[in-house]
Amino acid sequence: MNDKINIEVIYALPEEQILFKQSVPTGTTVTEAIQASGMLGKYPEIDLAKNKLGIFGKLTKADAVVRDKDRIEIYRPLIADPKEVRRKRAEEGKAMKKGGGDA
Repeated sequence: MNDKINIEVIYALPEEQILFKQSVPTGTTVTEAIQASGMLGKYPEIDLAKNKLGIFGKLTKADAVVRDKDRIEIYRPLIADPKEVRRKRAEEGKAMKKGGGDA
């Protein structure tokens, strides 16, 4: 039986996507896998207490145990709240329609 599993750790920046493939011992947590990848040293803006983490696009906890072939994703904070952007767009659209003239 093999006591190592293969995983990927991904961090996406606006201009590049960083992908580390590595083997880690069975029973490794998400945090331990990220630390083993060296990502924290290369990208000091990553704060595991603040950044959300996921496995294949689903949010996960830092102490979750990774499985073979998992892709751990480190998410950056959103610059703008998507709900707020949609709300502003909707308000602008209503304002333009009101001043559109007679039908």
